[in-house]
Amino acid sequence: MKDYLPKTDPLYDKVISALETVRPYLQVDGGDCQLVGITKDMVVDVKLLGACGSCPMSTLTLRAGVEQAIKKANPEIARVESV
Repeated sequence: MKDYLPKTDPLYDKVISALETVRPYLQVDGGDCQLVGITKDMVVDVKLLGACGSCPMSTLTLRAGVEQAIKKANPEIARVESV
């Protein structure tokens, strides 16, 4: 089990807000993403859902879409990983 920050940490709301900006683009293609947690090392774990979970372009989606949006809004985040 990873050592996640508590869900009450204000960073969760900031990351969720950033995710909300990219979710409509994922949903258009039958996919979605869910925040799993934020580690104390500032790594955001997300789960790609629906079509995004099995898409061969999911790595590009994660890096160019999800990670970019999260890090732009939250520069303290080191990286985003799919779990």
